Amino acid sequence: MSTTQSERLRELLEPLVSSQGLDLEEIEVDSVGRKRVLRVVVDSDEGADLDAVADVSRALSAKLDETDAMGQGEYTLEVGTPGAERELREHRHYVRAVERLVKFQLTDGDELVARIIAVDDEGTDVEVPGVKGRRPTARRLAFEDIAKARVQIEFNRKDKKAETAETADTADTDMKEEEEEA
Repeated sequence: MSTTQSERLRELLEPLVSSQGLDLEEIEVDSVGRKRVLRVVVDSDEGADLDAVADVSRALSAKLDETDAMGQGEYTLEVGTPGAERELREHRHYVRAVERLVKFQLTDGDELVARIIAVDDEGTDVEVPGVKGRRPTARRLAFEDIAKARVQIEFNRKDKKAETAETADTADTDMKEEEEEA
Protein backbone atom coordinates (compact mmCIF):
# COMPACT_ATOMS: atom_id res chain seq x y z
CA MET A 1 0.00 0.00 0.00
CA SER A 2 1.50 3.30 -1.12
CA THR A 3 0.93 6.51 0.80
CA THR A 4 1.43 10.01 -0.50
CA GLN A 5 3.73 12.53 1.11
CA SER A 6 0.68 14.49 2.30
CA GLU A 7 -0.72 11.39 4.01
CA ARG A 8 2.63 10.67 5.72
CA LEU A 9 2.87 14.30 6.83
CA ARG A 10 -0.68 14.17 8.18
CA GLU A 11 0.16 11.06 10.24
CA LEU A 12 3.26 12.80 11.60
CA LEU A 13 1.79 16.24 12.29
CA GLU A 14 -1.85 15.59 13.28
CA PRO A 15 -1.07 14.35 16.84
CA LEU A 16 1.10 17.43 17.39
CA VAL A 17 -1.61 19.81 16.14
CA SER A 18 -4.22 18.02 18.30
CA SER A 19 -1.99 18.35 21.37
CA GLN A 20 -2.12 22.13 20.80
CA GLY A 21 -5.96 22.02 20.97
CA LEU A 22 -6.43 22.47 17.22
CA ASP A 23 -7.71 20.39 14.31
CA LEU A 24 -5.51 19.71 11.29
CA GLU A 25 -7.77 20.69 8.42
CA GLU A 26 -5.51 20.52 5.41
CA ILE A 27 -1.98 19.75 4.28
CA GLU A 28 -0.69 20.73 0.86
CA VAL A 29 2.80 20.40 -0.61
CA ASP A 30 3.54 22.59 -3.65
CA SER A 31 6.68 23.12 -5.68
CA VAL A 32 7.68 26.71 -6.37
CA GLY A 33 10.74 26.62 -8.58
CA ARG A 34 13.36 24.58 -6.73
CA LYS A 35 11.72 25.18 -3.36
CA ARG A 36 8.77 23.39 -1.92
CA VAL A 37 6.04 24.96 0.18
CA LEU A 38 4.26 23.02 2.92
CA ARG A 39 0.91 24.65 3.71
CA VAL A 40 -0.82 23.52 6.88
CA VAL A 41 -4.32 24.72 7.73
CA VAL A 42 -5.49 24.48 11.35
CA ASP A 43 -8.70 25.46 13.14
CA SER A 44 -10.79 24.78 16.24
CA ASP A 45 -14.37 25.20 17.40
CA GLU A 46 -13.39 28.50 19.04
CA GLY A 47 -11.24 29.54 16.08
CA ALA A 48 -7.46 29.69 16.01
CA ASP A 49 -6.03 33.04 17.06
CA LEU A 50 -2.65 34.36 15.99
CA ASP A 51 -0.89 33.14 19.14
CA ALA A 52 -2.23 29.59 18.69
CA VAL A 53 -1.15 29.56 15.04
CA ALA A 54 2.34 30.83 15.99
CA ASP A 55 2.67 28.19 18.73
CA VAL A 56 1.65 25.33 16.46
CA SER A 57 3.89 26.68 13.69
CA ARG A 58 6.93 26.54 16.00
CA ALA A 59 6.02 23.02 17.15
CA LEU A 60 5.52 21.79 13.56
CA SER A 61 8.78 23.38 12.45
CA ALA A 62 10.70 21.66 15.26
CA LYS A 63 9.08 18.29 14.46
CA LEU A 64 9.86 18.61 10.75
CA ASP A 65 13.46 19.60 11.51
CA GLU A 66 14.02 16.47 13.61
CA THR A 67 12.63 14.14 10.92
CA ASP A 68 13.27 13.78 7.21
CA ALA A 69 9.57 14.03 6.37
CA MET A 70 10.20 16.87 3.89
CA GLY A 71 13.40 15.32 2.52
CA GLN A 72 16.74 17.06 2.22
CA GLY A 73 15.70 19.98 -0.03
CA GLU A 74 14.68 23.44 1.08
CA TYR A 75 11.07 24.10 1.91
CA THR A 76 8.94 26.84 3.40
CA LEU A 77 6.37 26.08 6.12
CA GLU A 78 3.18 28.15 6.03
CA VAL A 79 0.65 27.64 8.83
CA GLY A 80 -2.72 29.39 8.73
CA THR A 81 -6.46 29.12 9.24
CA PRO A 82 -9.15 28.27 6.66
CA GLY A 83 -10.04 31.91 6.03
CA ALA A 84 -13.32 33.74 5.73
CA GLU A 85 -14.75 31.83 2.77
CA ARG A 86 -13.93 28.38 4.05
CA GLU A 87 -15.27 25.31 2.32
CA LEU A 88 -17.39 23.06 4.53
CA ARG A 89 -16.30 19.44 4.12
CA GLU A 90 -16.78 17.73 7.47
CA HIS A 91 -19.53 17.68 10.06
CA ARG A 92 -17.50 19.89 12.44
CA HIS A 93 -17.17 22.52 9.70
CA TYR A 94 -20.96 22.80 9.45
CA VAL A 95 -21.28 23.03 13.25
CA ARG A 96 -18.72 25.88 13.27
CA ALA A 97 -20.71 27.66 10.54
CA VAL A 98 -24.00 27.86 12.48
CA GLU A 99 -25.47 31.38 12.03
CA ARG A 100 -23.28 31.94 8.94
CA LEU A 101 -24.45 32.52 5.38
CA VAL A 102 -23.40 29.64 3.12
CA LYS A 103 -23.52 29.04 -0.63
CA PHE A 104 -24.59 25.44 -1.31
CA GLN A 105 -24.07 23.53 -4.56
CA LEU A 106 -26.61 20.73 -4.42
CA THR A 107 -26.17 17.32 -6.04
CA ASP A 108 -29.15 17.99 -8.32
CA GLY A 109 -27.29 20.99 -9.81
CA ASP A 110 -29.23 23.67 -7.94
CA GLU A 111 -27.46 26.45 -6.06
CA LEU A 112 -28.75 27.89 -2.81
CA VAL A 113 -27.57 30.66 -0.50
CA ALA A 114 -28.90 30.25 3.04
CA ARG A 115 -28.02 30.75 6.69
CA ILE A 116 -27.24 27.61 8.72
CA ILE A 117 -29.56 27.46 11.72
CA ALA A 118 -28.82 23.99 13.15
CA VAL A 119 -26.77 20.89 12.34
CA ASP A 120 -27.25 17.25 13.29
CA ASP A 121 -25.80 13.94 12.08
CA GLU A 122 -28.00 13.72 8.97
CA GLY A 123 -27.94 17.29 7.70
CA THR A 124 -28.56 20.94 8.37
CA ASP A 125 -31.54 23.23 8.87
CA VAL A 126 -31.15 26.46 6.92
CA GLU A 127 -33.01 29.71 6.53
CA VAL A 128 -33.31 30.99 2.97
CA PRO A 129 -33.46 34.81 2.95
CA GLY A 130 -36.67 36.33 1.66
CA VAL A 131 -36.59 38.20 -1.63
CA LYS A 132 -38.44 41.46 -2.36
CA GLY A 133 -40.10 41.80 1.04
CA ARG A 134 -40.94 38.12 1.45
CA ARG A 135 -40.24 36.34 4.71
CA PRO A 136 -37.28 33.97 5.02
CA THR A 137 -38.17 30.29 4.60
CA ALA A 138 -36.88 27.28 6.52
CA ARG A 139 -35.45 24.33 4.62
CA ARG A 140 -33.80 21.04 5.52
CA LEU A 141 -30.72 19.88 3.59
CA ALA A 142 -29.42 16.33 3.97
CA PHE A 143 -25.63 16.06 3.78
CA GLU A 144 -26.00 13.55 0.94
CA ASP A 145 -27.76 16.26 -1.12
CA ILE A 146 -24.91 18.78 -0.70
CA ALA A 147 -22.16 18.57 -3.33
CA LYS A 148 -20.26 21.61 -2.06
CA ALA A 149 -20.73 24.32 0.57
CA ARG A 150 -18.73 27.50 1.15
CA VAL A 151 -19.15 30.19 3.82
CA GLN A 152 -19.92 33.62 2.36
CA ILE A 153 -18.43 36.90 3.53
CA GLU A 154 -20.97 39.29 5.04
CA PHE A 155 -19.70 42.82 5.52
CA ASN A 156 -22.83 44.09 7.27
CA ARG A 157 -23.49 41.01 9.42
CA LYS A 158 -23.95 41.76 13.11
CA ASP A 159 -22.35 39.34 15.52
CA LYS A 160 -24.96 37.96 17.95
CA LYS A 161 -22.77 38.80 20.98
CA ALA A 162 -22.25 42.36 19.77
CA GLU A 163 -25.96 42.66 18.98
CA THR A 164 -26.86 41.47 22.51
CA ALA A 165 -24.35 43.90 24.08
CA GLU A 166 -25.65 46.72 21.89
CA THR A 167 -29.23 45.98 22.97
CA ALA A 168 -28.15 45.99 26.64
CA ASP A 169 -26.27 49.29 26.16
CA THR A 170 -29.32 50.85 24.52
CA ALA A 171 -31.54 49.65 27.39
CA ASP A 172 -29.12 51.12 29.96
CA THR A 173 -29.02 54.45 28.10
CA ASP A 174 -32.84 54.52 27.87
CA MET A 175 -33.16 53.85 31.62
CA LYS A 176 -30.67 56.62 32.48
CA GLU A 177 -32.51 59.10 30.25
CA GLU A 178 -35.81 58.17 31.93
CA GLU A 179 -34.27 58.63 35.39
CA GLU A 180 -32.87 62.06 34.41
CA GLU A 181 -36.27 63.16 33.11
CA ALA A 182 -37.99 62.08 36.36
